[in-house]
Amino acid sequence: MRDAAPQPIFDPPERFNIAEYFLGDRIREGRGGRRALLTDGGEVTYAEVDALANRYGHLLRSAGVRPEERVLIALPDGPDFVGALFGTLRIGAVGVMLNPFLRRDEISYFFRYTRGAVLLVDSGRAPFFREGISAAPASAAAHEAGIPWDETPSAPRETFVVDEPAFAERLRAQPATLEPCPTHRDDAALWLFSGGTTGRPKGVVQTHASFANTTESYGKRVLGLTEDDITLSVPKLFFGYATGSNLFFPFAVGATAALFPERCTPDVLFERIARFRPTVLVNVPTMIRHMVAHPDAAASDLSSLRLATSAGEALPPELHRRWRDRWGVTLLDGLGTAEMWHIFLSNRPDEVHPGTLGRAVPGFEVRVCDDEGRELPDGEVGWLWVRGGSRALGYWQRAGATAEAFRGEWYVSGDMIVRDERGVFRYCGRGDDMLKVKGKWLSPGEVEDCLLQHPAVAEAAVVGVPTPEGLLEPVAWIVPTKPAAARVGELAPELREFVGSRLSSYKTPAAVHVAADLPRTHLGKVDRAALRDRSRT
Repeated sequence: MRDAAPQPIFDPPERFNIAEYFLGDRIREGRGGRRALLTDGGEVTYAEVDALANRYGHLLRSAGVRPEERVLIALPDGPDFVGALFGTLRIGAVGVMLNPFLRRDEISYFFRYTRGAVLLVDSGRAPFFREGISAAPASAAAHEAGIPWDETPSAPRETFVVDEPAFAERLRAQPATLEPCPTHRDDAALWLFSGGTTGRPKGVVQTHASFANTTESYGKRVLGLTEDDITLSVPKLFFGYATGSNLFFPFAVGATAALFPERCTPDVLFERIARFRPTVLVNVPTMIRHMVAHPDAAASDLSSLRLATSAGEALPPELHRRWRDRWGVTLLDGLGTAEMWHIFLSNRPDEVHPGTLGRAVPGFEVRVCDDEGRELPDGEVGWLWVRGGSRALGYWQRAGATAEAFRGEWYVSGDMIVRDERGVFRYCGRGDDMLKVKGKWLSPGEVEDCLLQHPAVAEAAVVGVPTPEGLLEPVAWIVPTKPAAARVGELAPELREFVGSRLSSYKTPAAVHVAADLPRTHLGKVDRAALRDRSRT
C-alpha cells in the first residue's frame, strides 16, 4: 500500500502550537469580546479564557513544569478545565486529561504510567486522587506499567486544588499575558487513552498537527460549524470525542461551548438544552437510549438543535429510528479512534444512512482489508485500515503494540467493517468481539439491534462464550424497560424466540441474561470482557 496518501486538508507551519490555533488566533482576529463559554455561572469571553490560560501557564512554570512534561488534568467541565488545558499547551507541556471519577486503582495506574509532573484537581476529588497515587507500592505499579520501579516518583511535584481560596489567590497573582512556547507541529500535545475493554488503557501520544487537521476536515467541513453555533456535550471534556466537538471545534471558528460539571443524566441534559439552547448536541448511543425512553421525552424541546452527533459505540438503526421519530433532529453517526484522534468516518447532514458510519471524512482514506492487508471488495467484512493527517505518534511505552497498529502511514484498528457499493461503511464490531459461530461470522451489533426492536428491551449487548466442547456461542445481556421489569423471568425464552424469528438460527442467543445495568469502561463503553466473565459463571 504505497500509493499516494490523500492530500492533507490543513498543512500547519513547522512551528505550531494549538493553543494559538484555537485560542490566540481568536484574540488576534479581534474576537476577544465574543462569548467563548456558557456555564451555570454565566458567560466567559475569549479574552477572559485567554487571560485564564496565561495565568495557568505561568503557574505551571512556577511549579517547575517544562516543555514535554505531562500535566494531569482531573477537573470537572468548566472554565478552569479550559484554562488549565490551554495553559498547559501554551507552555509546551503535554496535557493528560483524566476522568475525575476514576477509582483508586485506576488513579494509581494512570499516575504511575504517565509520571505526571503536576496534578490539577478539585477539592471534592483531591482526597481520592491522593489516596490513589499513594495506594500501590511504586515497584508493583511501575512493573505493571513497564516502568523501572526505582525511577518512579512517589507523588506529583505539586498538586493544585483549583477551588481552594489559596489557589485562587495564587492564580490571580500570575500575569495575564504569556508568550507561547514555539512547539513543533509534531511535538506531543495531548495523551489520549485507547482501549481498556480488554486490558489497561494505552497512552496514545497525539501531536499539535493532528488536532488542527481533524478540526479543519471534520469540524469545519462535515459539521459545518460557524461562529453562530453553540455546542453541548454528553461526554465530558476529558474524553477526546468531547475535547474536539465541545471545545476545539467551536473555538476554531469563534463559536460557543456550553459546559456543565455534573455527570450527565437525561434530566440534567434536558434542563441544559432548555437553558443554553445549543445548536449542536454531542451525544453517545447510551444517552440517546435514555433520552428517547424518558417519560418527559415528548415534552422536551430540542428545536434549537440543527444536528446531533453520535460516536463512542455503534448506533443501532432501531435507536436511530426512535430518535428521528421523537424529535426529527439530524443525527450523524460516525467512527473515530484515539489513534486518529477523532472522527474519520461519518454521515453527512445532507446524507444520512441509518445503521452506517457514512463515508470517509475529507483528508482521510479508509480501506477494508484481510488479515494480510489486502484490500477486500465491496460487501466483504474485513479489518479497518485508515490514513490521514491525524495519526498518532504511537503508544507510550508499548513498542510491540505500536508496531502492530501503526504500519507506515496507516493505522490498523481492531475494528471490522464492510463497505457497500455506494462507498458507505457499516460497523461490524471489534475484531475480538466478532463471533465465529457454526463456521460463520456473526456481528454482535446485528443481534443487539434485533433485541432492541423488542418493546421489553432498553439496552442489549451480545458476547461470545465458549461451550464445554470449546465452540463459541452468542450470549445476550439485556437491560429491561421499566414496564418489563416485573416479568424478567419470562423474558429469556421470549427474546430468544423473537431473535430466531427475524435472524438466521445461528444468530439466536444461546442464553439471555437480564441485568439492571451493563458494566462499562472508564470511557463509558460497554465492558464486554466483564460480560464474558459473567457469562462463564
